[in-house]
Amino acid sequence: MTQISAKPPIFEPLTRQPAYHRVSSVIEQKILRRSLRLGDLLPTETELAEQFAVNRSTVREALRRLESAGLVERAAGGKRLRVSRPGQAETASRVGRALALDDVTFIELWEAMRAVAPRTAALAAEHADEEGLARLEAIIALVETARGADSVVVHVGEFFGVLAELSANRVLQLAMQPVTQLLAPSLRRMIDRVPQGRTRILVAQRCIVEAMRSRKPAEAESWMNRHVQDFRRGYELAGIALDTRVGTSTITE
Repeated sequence: MTQISAKPPIFEPLTRQPAYHRVSSVIEQKILRRSLRLGDLLPTETELAEQFAVNRSTVREALRRLESAGLVERAAGGKRLRVSRPGQAETASRVGRALALDDVTFIELWEAMRAVAPRTAALAAEHADEEGLARLEAIIALVETARGADSVVVHVGEFFGVLAELSANRVLQLAMQPVTQLLAPSLRRMIDRVPQGRTRILVAQRCIVEAMRSRKPAEAESWMNRHVQDFRRGYELAGIALDTRVGTSTITE
């Protein structure tokens, strides 16, 4: 008799999540849906344990999970937790760690920057005021006078951060920070190995700010696109392998 092979299952077996995970997920969803709003106090641990019909230890672990995610915090001078909002730096740091652990490469980061940074510059040109332009010019002065690649990279990161802030787009702000943070090590090596690297960065930054001052978004976008393209050329001149993973220090000799 011909045997009929069994068909592979369509669905995977359900996994049982720990109770604390389910509790934290329910609270998180209420926060994300704005049923619990910024500053609202959560019920006490005892009240939460009664409402969820679980032990206080389960509630305590769920609250630790939410606190570490930046979704709740201790109210000043009290033991109660209230709904909070993770800071941008904290969120960017988490995203950066996740990208590094996911083995993203320098070329992937560069492609992301090429997609995000020019549009950010264009929006910044539309929204920036005199105070914002002055902040960028002060950073450019620091890039010019910085001693060593480490300082240059810090100030370049600040330039991109302020530019994102001036774009008045919070999504772009969140997208820009982890990308620039993860690109910092490769940028540092590029500046060390390519003597003209700092000069080209300064030229691009000055042209971007001048376009912003003149309220020319298309020109600011064009200069930022050149600036990002220049990063790749600098990496190639420095012998940085763009297909290597973030966090590695592979240099092609």
